[in-house]
Amino acid sequence: MIGRVLRRNPVTLAIIAILLGTAAIGGGFRGPGAALRFALGTGYEQVVENGRWWTPLASVFLTDGGIHLAIVVLAAAVLVGVSEQIMGSWRTAVAFVTTAVVGASVGIVAQTAANAAGELWARRVSELVTSDPMTAIAGTLMTASAFVGVLWRRRIRVLTLSSVVVFLLYSGQPSDFYRFVGALAGLGLGYALSSPDGRRRWHRSSHHETRVLLSAVVAISALGPVVTLLSQMRLGPLAPLGLLLADARPASLRVLDRCQALQVTRTCLHDIDLERISGVGPVLLTLLPLLTLLVAAFALLRGRRFGAWLAVVVNVALAALAAFFYGLLPLFSQSLQVKVSTPRYWEVTLDLVICTLVPLIIAIVVLANLEHFTVHVSRRAVRLYLAGVAVALVGLATVYVGFGWLLRDGFSPNVTLLDLLSDLPDRFVPVGFLKIEPLTFAPDQTLTGILYYWIGPAFWILVVAGALLVTLRPTRGSSASGRARVGKLLRAGGGGSLAFWATWAGNSYWFSSDGRAAVAYRVINGVAVTTSEPIGDDEASLAAIVEFARHCDDNGWTPVFYAIHGAYADACERMGWSSTVIGDETVVHPSEWDTTGKRWQDIRSSINRAEREGVRAEWTSFGQLSARHLSQIVEISEQWVAEKDLPEMGFTLGSFDELRDPAVRLMIARDARDHVVAITSWLPSYRGGEVIGWTLDFMRRTPDGSNGVMEFLIARSAERFRDDGVEFMSLSTAPLARGGEDDAEAVSGAARVLEYIGTRLEPVYGFRSLLNFKRKFQPEFRPLAMAYPDALALPAIGVALARAYLPSMSVRGSIQFLRNIGQRD
Repeated sequence: MIGRVLRRNPVTLAIIAILLGTAAIGGGFRGPGAALRFALGTGYEQVVENGRWWTPLASVFLTDGGIHLAIVVLAAAVLVGVSEQIMGSWRTAVAFVTTAVVGASVGIVAQTAANAAGELWARRVSELVTSDPMTAIAGTLMTASAFVGVLWRRRIRVLTLSSVVVFLLYSGQPSDFYRFVGALAGLGLGYALSSPDGRRRWHRSSHHETRVLLSAVVAISALGPVVTLLSQMRLGPLAPLGLLLADARPASLRVLDRCQALQVTRTCLHDIDLERISGVGPVLLTLLPLLTLLVAAFALLRGRRFGAWLAVVVNVALAALAAFFYGLLPLFSQSLQVKVSTPRYWEVTLDLVICTLVPLIIAIVVLANLEHFTVHVSRRAVRLYLAGVAVALVGLATVYVGFGWLLRDGFSPNVTLLDLLSDLPDRFVPVGFLKIEPLTFAPDQTLTGILYYWIGPAFWILVVAGALLVTLRPTRGSSASGRARVGKLLRAGGGGSLAFWATWAGNSYWFSSDGRAAVAYRVINGVAVTTSEPIGDDEASLAAIVEFARHCDDNGWTPVFYAIHGAYADACERMGWSSTVIGDETVVHPSEWDTTGKRWQDIRSSINRAEREGVRAEWTSFGQLSARHLSQIVEISEQWVAEKDLPEMGFTLGSFDELRDPAVRLMIARDARDHVVAITSWLPSYRGGEVIGWTLDFMRRTPDGSNGVMEFLIARSAERFRDDGVEFMSLSTAPLARGGEDDAEAVSGAARVLEYIGTRLEPVYGFRSLLNFKRKFQPEFRPLAMAYPDALALPAIGVALARAYLPSMSVRGSIQFLRNIGQRD
């Protein structure tokens, strides 16, 4: 065991041994003495003035003892150990040494230039002696990111860079700057050392992965102020909490009179902030907006559009507050005159710009990726939340002004109504934004103290609690009157082999007047596109077509029944509608499953090849997967999405998110090393509460997986369904691709629209290739149709279908789409 670890991780173990040895020499958990720190620590004065050129490398083996030593050893064991497993020992050693030297050396060069220019930060930190093993650890991890798959490459780079930037902005010590440079150096070194595959461009993310990454970035930015609490020096431009939560308080308000805007000393800012945070309330006022961002991050992770807008609004508000309180207020206030001649002014301006831009950039990034957050909460819940926030704001403001006036003798000095009104906005603003605004009065009684310090926290508590309740509420269309009712109709039977599509996020639900039938649909640009046919028993479902069409007409929508079987297309034609075949569902009868004969040669070869290579199939569900296998499936999915030039599709094509449903079953392929190499998902069809059929949906495999592994999985699924007595196995449909006989409909306007959509998407998604793959299983072809009431609406229907499959299609893309259809017609 020990020998195997030594053989696999010699560089990691050597680094840990040096760290522990240096700590033992320097005093163990008490931290290194001054002599050792001076000998090994690095920094501007150490290298430039004292000529200690070796310290950029030596400093990464020196810790401050105690908790710092424990954290560093753990980080080295995990992060450097994983990196060594990924890229080998010699690359790990090169990465550790190179990023350590480059990080500190480039940082010291930058300090030298800044010092020569008289920059304040560089002058303040020029004497600091730095020791930070995390510079080399972060650089090594970034180097290793070039040697992993798309999923973990992106995660490592986004999360590592986000973390080092947060430390740089909120702590701002030289070690944070060196770490940032070391991470960038690791990124470049990874490109240099890796194969061409490791140097590929930034790949497209799936909806699921985009949510994970944006949620992590928002959460990291929200937790940034915690960094200042752990820092010995708070030098970053975004470090207000470091001053807010100190222990000492100023002796009296008189000391505040000596502070002037933008010329204040750090001690003066410290005193202003401490005077404003008398008690727990003001501290909560600073923390609660950040907690709101954590709620937003949680909502982003769950795909909630509400969470995306919450993150945008809070970050824009923080940017606006920074711009106002740090910029406009002192610029236009008569009592706060700015002297441009002060050498500190440009640095203060830079801090202002950073304080404003960081949250603004996060807001823009979330807004630019809004299409990935497709899960909507009910409009009623959002309206109630916004109304509650507005009522709370007005009500608490009224309480503050009204009771403040009644208790005006409890303030020092006594306040007027105008004083209370002018101070009102400050009660709801995090204290960190008020550091350069003059403090005009303060409470000196218990009741006025509660009023003064707790109005703002009470408001933000309501904001956070309300946001959390909205996030946890069932999504739109999935309440007791929506998705749960649809689920009951599905289990009772009806809706056909494709009915389970109705349970996916993004659908709205309509129910017939007698409640016996339901229609899942999406309204896109005034076109109501159904997700297959109505759900319910045959009689109720056919009757529901007329009633749903009337419902659409009442709302001014154009109804389109999409992916419906023959009986429903006939019913629409009897109403005077037009219909056209959009593709063919491929159905296999498990009771007749037999792979003998020449036509089944490819399937038999795939099964035999998989068995020879030690691949085995497992019937399971999402909840039963181990964390290891789940991670492998996520990576397979991300690699598949990354290979596409267009974003992940939706509508009738499931993604990773749809695997979570407990009713969905998975057939996965695991190789001899117990690695998942392929996965298929199966959607149930019911009759009387019993599963009578399964429909293929999600299919992914590793790029380097053996040929035929997907055929192997489907064959094993068919064998299981045969043994379980299942009536049918649907291989679903290849959207916009036909497998049956062509007819005169191929020249219709609707057929040309669908042909155009399919042709445009074919080079990327390969619908016809998918259909040819399904032919191997000798299926029965069942035509699926699209029915619509008005041929004049075909261009709008074409755009609606394109946007249903590609929700991120822009308005400009839609216009170009219409133009191309017109040219073809």
